[in-house]
Amino acid sequence: MISVATTAQQKISTGKPAAKAAAVAKTSSTAPLAKKTDLRFRSTWGIYLSDSIPRPEILKNLDQNLVVRDQKNNKYEVVSFEFTYEQKTPYINDSTNKPSTYTEYLGDNFKNTAHLSPLWVNKLKESLQRGDELFFSNIVVKYPPDKYYQVPDLHFVTR
Repeated sequence: MISVATTAQQKISTGKPAAKAAAVAKTSSTAPLAKKTDLRFRSTWGIYLSDSIPRPEILKNLDQNLVVRDQKNNKYEVVSFEFTYEQKTPYINDSTNKPSTYTEYLGDNFKNTAHLSPLWVNKLKESLQRGDELFFSNIVVKYPPDKYYQVPDLHFVTR
């Protein structure tokens, strides 16, 4: 039995290097093409990248569009995005009599637009407080002629 197991291992081990060599040869021949078509996108909200921003600056920026550019600074049309508002409300815990924070998540999906709706702008103007967070996720852009790409998300913390 021992000799049979050794023979089986020898057959398997002799086949693997040939398969690996073929895979490496195939990968190395397509690698230069991948570098030529490599796209890198940068998402911004108005002029801001993801950051911690003072409340007055966020309020000024509420009606701004999401802007997506590539490494050559070409601008792309935003097709859709998801928006999430993380609202933090302080309260006193009844059982421990210590301050705590209640976190509530509100969100919406936006299609065929690059900015927040007037309803959301008004809601944020009324309720945005220090520590609240805004998330723009699953941002999709149209790449000519008819390709769609998901680009980096944005995250803002209110100071």
